[in-house]
Amino acid sequence: MIAVNEERFLKSLHDLRRFGASGVGKGVVRPAYSEADIAARDWLAGVMRAAGLEAVFDPMGSLFGLAPGRSILLGSHSDSQPEGGWLDGALGVMAGLEIARAAAESGGPPVSVVSFQDEEGRFGVTTGSAVWGGVLAQAEADGLTDRAGVTLGDARAAMGARLEAPVDPARFSAYLEMHIEQGPVLDGAGEALGVVDAIVGIRDRMITFTGQQNHAGTTPMHLRRDAFQALSAFNARINERFRNIVTPATVWTIGHVRLHPDAHSIVPGRAAFSMQWRDGDADRLARMEAVIRETAEEVARERGMGLEMGPMLGIEPVAMDAGLVAALEGACQAEAPGRWRRMPSGALHDASNVARLMPSAMLFVPSIGGISHDFAEDTAEVDLVIGLRALARAVTTI
Repeated sequence: MIAVNEERFLKSLHDLRRFGASGVGKGVVRPAYSEADIAARDWLAGVMRAAGLEAVFDPMGSLFGLAPGRSILLGSHSDSQPEGGWLDGALGVMAGLEIARAAAESGGPPVSVVSFQDEEGRFGVTTGSAVWGGVLAQAEADGLTDRAGVTLGDARAAMGARLEAPVDPARFSAYLEMHIEQGPVLDGAGEALGVVDAIVGIRDRMITFTGQQNHAGTTPMHLRRDAFQALSAFNARINERFRNIVTPATVWTIGHVRLHPDAHSIVPGRAAFSMQWRDGDADRLARMEAVIRETAEEVARERGMGLEMGPMLGIEPVAMDAGLVAALEGACQAEAPGRWRRMPSGALHDASNVARLMPSAMLFVPSIGGISHDFAEDTAEVDLVIGLRALARAVTTI
């Protein structure tokens, strides 16, 4: 068993939280390539070096702490949502770093650590690990834009000379990622740990309706080509048309809407919005895509709208490695007897991409109230420590 230092682990989590601290509870604002994100990565690189690891930034800015020779890779990400919690991603990175340090101190197996860049999707979907995993070419990634129109290529240029050559995946034997659940299942059941057996697939694209901008007071209702009304009709129809396709586990979200010109007294001439859907079945994702396209085309035709469908982003559903899942299950039973479960992940994680390269698996700890992607996100420290201990135990059995 690797003798982890629980106090050192918790302190490191709180130290990382200082970078981009929101001032509201434990929340952080640390989007990919922001000043706070880069400062946090520089600090992480220093901590990695102090732990005896070689700190390397890959071309995307993902930060690896490399142990000598072939090793197990632990980690997650340290960037945040625009209004993020202190544990989302950071937990997996700092747990990995503590286990790597403790393993080196006690003569345990070599352990490397990674903090992937742009997992939270400022520019795409788990972009840093997608490039490393070969899902996305670097040139294609550089052309992606954020909501303000900034390209990823321009944003990552802020990392300057830090960026080095790609890290060879062949130097790692397996990947384990600890993460908060980001849902209510474990917390509601009073359970301490979840072993992830599969990660759902995701599809994400922008859709734009273009009508006619006009005066809100003088344009009769029957003559309007109101782009927001097109969006509203699309949303109502899509919910109804999914009814015979989806399961209770399927989810879909319009999470970002941008109206132009976005003024009280102007009929909006353009509505651009995100459409995201998730499910564990690739065929169902494809059927939902077809319904989305058909419905958008129908609404545009009926309302005299122009229609633009942005590029499709996403990842296929991924099953976790059976051997690693078994190792995690044994560790969970040892650390929290009868207080763990096997479960799917409804959230997307870097493990989805890394699983293309090597055996991969994930471990969940509870999220209080099921809250994540919010400043209120939190997990009891006792549960954080149980997760750390279970992860360390699993590392010794792989």
